[in-house]
Amino acid sequence: MTLPAALFSHYRRHPLQLLALAAMIVLATMLWTGVHHLTSQARASLDQSESAVAERQQVARTDGSPVTVDDFVELRRAGLCVMPWLEVSEPEGGRVVGVDPLAAGCFQSPEGQEAPWGGELDGRPFVDISEAAELAGEQGSELSLLVSDDHSRGDLPPGYQLVPFSVGPSTGELGDSFLLNLDALGVLVLLITALLVRSVYLLGLAQRRDSFALLHRFGVPQGSVNRLLVVEILLLAAVCVVPGIWLGRWLAAGLGSGFGQALEGLFDQPLYAGQGGSWLVPLVTMMAVILVACLADFLRPISRGLMGGNRRYGGLVLLVLISGLALTVWVTDLLWLFIAVAMVFVAAGLLAPRLIASLADWRSGHDMDLQARWRHRELAVLARRLALPLVALQFAMAMVLAVQALVTTFESTFDRWLAQRLEADYYVEVPESADAALALDWLAEQPGLSASGLWHRVIRGRATLPGGEDEKETRVDVFAIGPVGPLVTGWELFESAPQPWQRLQQGQGVMVNEQLARRQDIAVGQTVTVLFGSQSFELPVLAIYPDYGRPAGEILIHPSVLPAEFETGFQSLSVSPGNLSIEAVTDGLKRVWQVEALTVRDNRAIEELASAIFDQTFLLTRAMTTLTLILAAIALLMMGWVFFSTRAWYFRLLVVWGLSRRQATAQLVRLSVSLSGAIALLALPLGVWLTWVLVHRINPIAFGWSLPMAVYPRFWLELGVLSMLIGLSIAFLMSRQLKSPTVAPVNANALAGGER
Repeated sequence: MTLPAALFSHYRRHPLQLLALAAMIVLATMLWTGVHHLTSQARASLDQSESAVAERQQVARTDGSPVTVDDFVELRRAGLCVMPWLEVSEPEGGRVVGVDPLAAGCFQSPEGQEAPWGGELDGRPFVDISEAAELAGEQGSELSLLVSDDHSRGDLPPGYQLVPFSVGPSTGELGDSFLLNLDALGVLVLLITALLVRSVYLLGLAQRRDSFALLHRFGVPQGSVNRLLVVEILLLAAVCVVPGIWLGRWLAAGLGSGFGQALEGLFDQPLYAGQGGSWLVPLVTMMAVILVACLADFLRPISRGLMGGNRRYGGLVLLVLISGLALTVWVTDLLWLFIAVAMVFVAAGLLAPRLIASLADWRSGHDMDLQARWRHRELAVLARRLALPLVALQFAMAMVLAVQALVTTFESTFDRWLAQRLEADYYVEVPESADAALALDWLAEQPGLSASGLWHRVIRGRATLPGGEDEKETRVDVFAIGPVGPLVTGWELFESAPQPWQRLQQGQGVMVNEQLARRQDIAVGQTVTVLFGSQSFELPVLAIYPDYGRPAGEILIHPSVLPAEFETGFQSLSVSPGNLSIEAVTDGLKRVWQVEALTVRDNRAIEELASAIFDQTFLLTRAMTTLTLILAAIALLMMGWVFFSTRAWYFRLLVVWGLSRRQATAQLVRLSVSLSGAIALLALPLGVWLTWVLVHRINPIAFGWSLPMAVYPRFWLELGVLSMLIGLSIAFLMSRQLKSPTVAPVNANALAGGER
């Protein structure tokens, strides 16, 4: 018999062990690949969403008439890169957008890389323009001709002009923050997969301990055995990783695009499709993780020392936990924050099994029921011997809690922010040659508008905040709003002085956004110096407001504060006409300004369209959460069953001692549910803390603003039910093993000596 045949004969005697290890590698690869693929899809979808709502330029006729297909043909024949954008109202509300991917082909950068419109936006609200044109015959529609940013006004034929085009306000770093948090959670998923694979692999090593000892007695060096083990795990990983990657991508595509039959009712609309991604990154990543998880022999003495109950390490681990928690509160560097998070997770993972075992031992010493005492003692043994799978379950549930809270928080924040920026029903651009004061007088004379106050003018420009001796001056955006009315007084404020909006209306101060307040260390009540050209003003800070989509500094003031020499970059009117029609308002403004056409945008349509675009990204992340829950539950169920099976010999003694099979099964049910429920309870504070770190620490350090902290107890209950189902399923599988004879146990920590 050759050495490889002797070494690998273990799997002929234990085929289920080989099947369990292979299945765990496949499932772990499937879990991380699915999450990675969905995260990549979310990144691509958010990039497309950003480009869809970002401000671009469009071609308009100088005579004020709407553009038509004939204009599109004329512009394309003139050599311009133009793409039609056809918005069509749906009967049930909302809008669809018809785009032409063929016309968008010219939106390519010279290097060949795709520009924002260099490809089809697939998935509602985007449809092919031919489909939108059919709907346009029955419903209201609006055609716009988007032009490449490479073109300037001088490139246009006579009779055309360039005007801004946007379907919503830019979200700035809101999307970057979202993706950074998803990447951080993806690293945690990778750690969970490593723990899952290592747990099952250690069981195999424990079962093969006697074989290794026999080979050593026959003169086989330990190095030869180790080299063969490396070859073994390489072959097994190569065989299992590829189908795992395929299954992960398939399941991610099913969850993300609506093809999954079992989860068809989970999503109400399709998502962005066609994000193929690369196989190389998952392949290399999972091969490296499997090799490290299975062949890192130095982890075994560490795990014996830290998880095996050695008391002298308990104080050190507790110190690491406290230090990590303190660092997450005080550090201001992103790298140190990630190190602090890693310290907390390592310490929590080491302490959780010890805590469960200690509480179970204490409870067994105070319980008079003999069966309860046995159950508590067995729970303590299982907590110590199943440390790795329990920690994997704890991390998985904590990550799912954080993902769910993160997605829900981002979604609600985006909805509130979008509604705040689009509070008025309509947006009217003030022509460059028009006198805005004439429009203000006309609007103030309208009875319905003057009573409701649902209109205001916005003047946009730039100002400078002078720096100190060692600081540079800061350029900020200026938004002058007046009159200050109900359209803005409902904004959320982080901090404010008494009656901030009334004082802003009287020109007694300024408001600043959170980014500027954090970067310049500005507080409410502090006086700031603002330079408008050559004139300097010292104004008190009335409030600090969130503005998640604008990383730039911004100040909000009343137009009466602006000096006469202030350079106005742009002016607009925000109007909610109420009982008046928007046609009556625009007709009046045309007469006042003596113009033939006005640029008017329906903010409700913009809000619906922008929300529909970004809902696709949020649905992707919800699919990622669902995928993590499903695969983690399946993997942990199988792993728990394998590890419980190693103690089937002890459980069968319950029947030998006089308990009926039903009574023994009841004890197993209570034991397994107690174990899974205990780790779920320990995962809850870790998940809430991770959510706090993501929204209150990572965002302010990386982007200069924070998200509101929210918890969702209903989801906690759902995870609790999931943990009970895992425990019940393990108990059901174990009860079947009570019907068959078993042999003396071999457990995952037999290398350190068994525990009975």
